[in-house]
Amino acid sequence: MRRSTVSPLPEELLRIQQTIVACETCTRLRVYCKGIGETKRRAYMDQTYWARPVPGFGDPKARVLIVGLAPGAHGANRTGRPFTGDGAGYFMYPVLHETGFANQPDATSREDGLRLRGAWIASVVRCAPPGDKPTPQELRSCSTHFAAEISQLKRLRVVVCLGKIAFDGYMAFLLSQGIIERKSAYRFGHAAHYELPNGMQLLCSYHPSLRNTNTGRLNTAMFTRIFIKARDLAGLD
Repeated sequence: MRRSTVSPLPEELLRIQQTIVACETCTRLRVYCKGIGETKRRAYMDQTYWARPVPGFGDPKARVLIVGLAPGAHGANRTGRPFTGDGAGYFMYPVLHETGFANQPDATSREDGLRLRGAWIASVVRCAPPGDKPTPQELRSCSTHFAAEISQLKRLRVVVCLGKIAFDGYMAFLLSQGIIERKSAYRFGHAAHYELPNGMQLLCSYHPSLRNTNTGRLNTAMFTRIFIKARDLAGLD
């Protein structure tokens, strides 16, 4: 197994995470997340839901940024950590473990001992949206959190966008920073790869949602190849 030391979060990144958790900007999303945390799913009736905006998670010295859509209603909205405690995470973390980005394949709670090495996971929306469909305004409002986290990840070389909404959110970030002039030069597709004007490498993957993995649109081999390539592009041993 590849070994590396995961650094503690620096003070500014911790402050950004605290700001994300305290955010109340999008009324529709906050009402929805709090409501789910109160009604719960039968299987989790004995658990206390996080029901707050979910900050990013991982290695502050990450070379690879993994971008998702939003917390799952009964996944990260329950556990408080991206892709933790739902079907997408049960599919993704074993692949991250196999490719050397995670110290273990299981992701069930914030206290399960999972650590990332060389990777950071963030989402373009930090609250679970109804139907997994954030509004354009919610995406714009949350973009400040996304940009703030990225600003503190000084060693990034590769960005992996999981799904079209994550891809569009990252494109909006690139436009806002003046890194690209127009989005039309970039198209989402599984395994699409672009070198950006700032030298960053962009990889795309179908989202590891159950609707994709259960239907075979995305399988483990396809997903693993994405992260093997990300590791190579990032120059990780």
